[in-house]
Amino acid sequence: MLQSLRPLLTKILNPIAKNFNINPNIITVISPFIAIIAAYGFAEHSLILATIAILASGFLDVMDGAVARFHGKSSKFGAFLDSTMDRFADAIIYIGIIFGGYCDWFVGVLAIHSAICVSYVRARAESQGIECNIGIAERAVRMIILMIGALIGYFAGDIYFTYIIYFLVGLSYFTVGQRVMYVWRRLQ
Repeated sequence: MLQSLRPLLTKILNPIAKNFNINPNIITVISPFIAIIAAYGFAEHSLILATIAILASGFLDVMDGAVARFHGKSSKFGAFLDSTMDRFADAIIYIGIIFGGYCDWFVGVLAIHSAICVSYVRARAESQGIECNIGIAERAVRMIILMIGALIGYFAGDIYFTYIIYFLVGLSYFTVGQRVMYVWRRLQ
């Protein structure tokens, strides 16, 4: 869904990436630690801290790829590590949300499960030779919705943030369905 923004994002990130001639895997590994700060923010009912930390984690998540591409350091391991660290970050953030009491533990577990399944379906499709970056709620979209939801919760009340979490669970499972159907059509 956000793939159309890639050229603009590249134009913005390349000047920054130019100044970071380091191993992009270092940036990749830092991102889940920033997600821990987001989880702490949610657990402590500091929605602004959580939002800023998700934004910072997301920035690092796009910077690692930008640095890798700009300096010719892209690798299959880097892509694997990036995907793995994204799953850690997703789970860590939702664990903080559960501890903060913004949703029932079961809904929180479904949020983790659905986020992981979106990526799992893509990975399995790609193992079958099918590029599967389709769907309404890829990770970047989910993180943007989560940040907006946290801000709405901060200004309007926690219950609205809870509604956003329920919405995200449904949206994530819908995306899983979109991807499964896409792969099914391609393999028929």
